[in-house]
Amino acid sequence: QVQLVESGGGSVQAGGSLRLSCAVFGYIPGNYCMGWFRQAPGKEREGAANINIGSGSTYYADSVKGRFTISQDNAKNTVYLQMNSLKPEDSAMYYCAMSWGYCSLRRSDFRFWGQGTQVTVSS
Repeated sequence: QVQLVESGGGSVQAGGSLRLSCAVFGYIPGNYCMGWFRQAPGKEREGAANINIGSGSTYYADSVKGRFTISQDNAKNTVYLQMNSLKPEDSAMYYCAMSWGYCSLRRSDFRFWGQGTQVTVSS
């Protein structure tokens, strides 16, 4: 069983920064992928960034590229999402997720999900 616990959300003004954390508990495979997704009210859940825990390679959606950075701390079994230059359109519930297979930004590739943390960016 895997449990993912997000934290770090909050309210910030446009141009500000937040750092989200996702702690992983339970069974951890030797290699896996972690992703950050977000869902705004009335919209589909979309992938923002992922990281291959084994290789450290990362991938970003165009909408966040250059502003968000995903990273890992293997000693703490934690993945982070540093979000800079935040815009009102970044407001959403942010979820971390784990894939044991493909490392993508497709929801269907991710098996385990956290409960989400809210990010609100005001103009």
